[in-house]
Amino acid sequence: MRVVFMGTPDFAVGTLETLIAAGHEVAAVVTQPDKPKGRGKSLMPTPVKEVALAHQIPVFQPKKVRDPEFVEKLRTIAPDVIVVAAFGQIISKEILDMPRYGCINVHASLLPAYRGAAPIQWAVINGDKESGVTIMRMSEGLDTGDMIDKVVVPLEEKETGGSLFDKLSKAGAALCAKVLVKLENGTAVFEKQPEQSTTAYASMIDKKMGKINWERPAKEIEQLIRGLNPWPSAYTSVNGKNLKLWTASVVHEAGNGVPGEILEAGKEGLLVKTGDGLLLIQELQLEGKKRMDTAAFLRGYTVDKGCILGE
Repeated sequence: MRVVFMGTPDFAVGTLETLIAAGHEVAAVVTQPDKPKGRGKSLMPTPVKEVALAHQIPVFQPKKVRDPEFVEKLRTIAPDVIVVAAFGQIISKEILDMPRYGCINVHASLLPAYRGAAPIQWAVINGDKESGVTIMRMSEGLDTGDMIDKVVVPLEEKETGGSLFDKLSKAGAALCAKVLVKLENGTAVFEKQPEQSTTAYASMIDKKMGKINWERPAKEIEQLIRGLNPWPSAYTSVNGKNLKLWTASVVHEAGNGVPGEILEAGKEGLLVKTGDGLLLIQELQLEGKKRMDTAAFLRGYTVDKGCILGE
């Protein structure tokens, strides 16, 4: 099939590479504009752009894909299908209706659950036992189009946002390739979504979300830590310095103290009182320092028992 691929981050790379390997004619790649990065603020290409250039595929980076000039450019490419994976822009009806087989989207949730921008992190934060990928035919609604196929991906006990990201990227790439075959041979089945999602909207993740409220139950805090690993990370403070938390375990004991209070500090970790249960912090990162296990941290930094995190 003649394909136009729209995607931007690492999540979309696997799908693009799979379509190329499957022998589809990827006529063009559309991705977000390059962004400045680092101290020098040099422009960095998106991960999808790097792959496209490596395969000598034409790349377009419009600020808005709905601009009339770009829409006409897309029309001259005449794709059979447009494949979208974590692109980052709203696609107009004019584009949605353009290809013979429509626009299909690789969405990292089991729709209608987790419509929105950050389904992967929210599945971990909410303590879900499974996630997955849905391939849908895009409509003007936000992740409301007809579902074509799904794949379920179980979550491990210590699943992080990063590890689930990798699993769903791989699963979505394989599923998308299968769906294109079904579209081309006329065996694809389209299932309408219910109007209401089964979960809250998966809103975008920002750094402020990572601030830990020690009044919350230990289980919720531990899930937040995993869901925001590796970005933007969960954090608190100790003795006035920012402290990122990378790994923790729930301890099902009451413990005496106030939420945020360190009850024990030893080689096993920092045992912290929460609103419900205790949290054992096993891996962390102090402001200006590298990521390390708590035992290593305590060899170079003194944290007194009774110290209250977040103050």
